[in-house]
Amino acid sequence: MATAPVLEFERPIADIEKQIEEVKKRAAEGAFDVSEALLPLEKKLSEVRVEIYRNLTPLQRVQVARIARRPFTADYIRLAMSDFIELHGDRQYRDDAAIIGGWARLDGETVMVIGHQRGRDTKENLKRNFGMPHPEGYRKALRLMKLAEKFQVPVLTFIDTPGAWAGLGAEERGQSEAIARNLLEMSQLQVPIIATVIGEGGSGGALALGVADRVLMLENAVYSVITVEGCASILWKDGKSPELREKAAKALRLTSADLIELKVVDEIIPEPIGGAHSDHETTAASLRETLIRNLEELQKLKPDKLVRRRREKFLRMGQFTE
Repeated sequence: MATAPVLEFERPIADIEKQIEEVKKRAAEGAFDVSEALLPLEKKLSEVRVEIYRNLTPLQRVQVARIARRPFTADYIRLAMSDFIELHGDRQYRDDAAIIGGWARLDGETVMVIGHQRGRDTKENLKRNFGMPHPEGYRKALRLMKLAEKFQVPVLTFIDTPGAWAGLGAEERGQSEAIARNLLEMSQLQVPIIATVIGEGGSGGALALGVADRVLMLENAVYSVITVEGCASILWKDGKSPELREKAAKALRLTSADLIELKVVDEIIPEPIGGAHSDHETTAASLRETLIRNLEELQKLKPDKLVRRRREKFLRMGQFTE
């Protein structure tokens, strides 16, 4: 796995981890017991992780959500599901690698899984377009959703994108129409849909996979109408200032705790102390358990009731006056 730079606030954790590695290396070279030396270091590491991760600011959670060491859609498919068969293309233009999807099994149940996919290094990021789909990516996602509906199979989506690609080609091929079409079709889909925000959920590019019966969110994920940099640029004409980005992050109410309070998401999936990137397997196990439990509840509902409740759920969000 490619390594990502250590976040500034994680440096105390990285320093202790380095000390532990050095002790283990010396022990391997000298073939002697280091358990007594490791014990206080490991205890200190655990305490520092708890202290840092219990007091993250909104902007720090954005940084955690974006870090390339976090598990991506493909990782969760590999760790939490089985028998994945990837399906490609939108049958109109091309295959968009920024969205992956296909058949899989979750606890023996056949599901259609679809999600944004980012890269961990420059080569993969170019292939995946930094997790920002073109219209054909959303049309591929819709094709797979309709295929799932045809065979009466639940749909699981994973959200992890800064936003939809806003390049000239994407606009020429109908980016806004593709996203709007997904919103409409997902609101009417006759099978259970569970969406999970696993990293950064940005704008309409995220919402195009987010109209679901249950919207779940990992503890350190973020979900917002715009990036903190974009918000700070619009409101204060400076998207680079750390102070203004922090101010924007607080104003956007983009953390899992904010969104559960606002009833935008239905459940928070806890991450290990140190974030999902510190333990992919434990995070995937928590996600798997949560998906299975929610899916069992949704499969008890008839299609017409499922659709009605889904639409009512989203109509209840926000406030308006006439």
